[in-house]
Amino acid sequence: MRCSPWLRIAILLGASALPSHASATEFVIAGPRAMGMGGAGVAVTTNALATYWNPAGLAMTQTVDIRAQGGGQATDRLGLGDALNDLEKFNTSDTSPGNLAKGQSIADRINQPGATVSVNGSAGLYLKGHLGEHAFGFNVSDVATGGGFVSTPVQASQPGGPGTPVTVAGQMALRGLEARQLAFSYAYAFSDKTFSVGITAKVIQGAAYNGSTDLQGGSGVSTIDHFGKPNISTTYGIDIGAIYRPSSLIRFAVVAKDINKPTFDAAGGGELTLEPQVRAGVAVNPYSTLTLTADVDATSNKTFVPGVKSQLLSLGVEQTILSEFLSFRAGTFKNMQDASTPFVPTAGLGIRWFSFRADAGGGYDFRAKGALVSASISFTF
Repeated sequence: MRCSPWLRIAILLGASALPSHASATEFVIAGPRAMGMGGAGVAVTTNALATYWNPAGLAMTQTVDIRAQGGGQATDRLGLGDALNDLEKFNTSDTSPGNLAKGQSIADRINQPGATVSVNGSAGLYLKGHLGEHAFGFNVSDVATGGGFVSTPVQASQPGGPGTPVTVAGQMALRGLEARQLAFSYAYAFSDKTFSVGITAKVIQGAAYNGSTDLQGGSGVSTIDHFGKPNISTTYGIDIGAIYRPSSLIRFAVVAKDINKPTFDAAGGGELTLEPQVRAGVAVNPYSTLTLTADVDATSNKTFVPGVKSQLLSLGVEQTILSEFLSFRAGTFKNMQDASTPFVPTAGLGIRWFSFRADAGGGYDFRAKGALVSASISFTF
């Protein structure tokens, strides 16, 4: 059975929890509500996931929330997944000139500038509580980002001369970082929740990987045993955020993550630094059951793919019915730093039964054949 290209990429890079060499990572969309609304979460997240999105959101509602979530995203640029699939099916025993030309065509598709893959994901347990206008949060989570790109160009040849088997071979580099976090958040709301501020302190264990996998015609692309042991180091990170709500109809928010530039030991030597990420958001409630929201990265964030940066614009809408028994979500996002990616549509659904909530969200990039998906369960009191 043939896997779709985005699933192949998720297997290719996610099998090792992907993570290594760079000076920053992209902003990861965490949680199905934000994912269903195009990745916008800075101004609207007031549950336990605010420990990730914006700690100031913890103080905007007086609730107790216990939540577990997981999700991920894979992006295949310029059809690299299809090209790898064709490489695996390539018949190396056909010695004809036409087969050599076919092998070179596959090599050219894999080698084309910008043909890369990337993945990111997050998972964890998140808790929130409050004491009057004071709110606090806690999470144990894992945020991973990574990418793959051709490090040794694929070449088609007949080493034994005309009439001998065709060889199509090259190599792909696999890089990334897995940030295992233990986070504590505090937030306080002023003036009847007109304004709130929050801070998150994180102990981060970084697992950096730096590996490669062979690209061989007629053989499967494998990552098993190609990453080696991760380079483990521990540091701390600090996030700060604020929300301003001049009326019940609108909220403005901003968050700055990793403002202290956490630094890890990079696999292969050197250091890997998480540069500060700044994201702003706005949420509008025309009426109580409808939310319109937008986020934008104020910073251009590096990724583990050379030449590719991430700066997302996210737009979303949520409509609840039957006292939030059902929540319908839709949205879109665009990487403003990657001209090859279009606006990616997303959607999501939430179900509430008394204190229990279940949510799912996802999206699909029809041009790059990349996908994202997330789900969570929670208890909110």
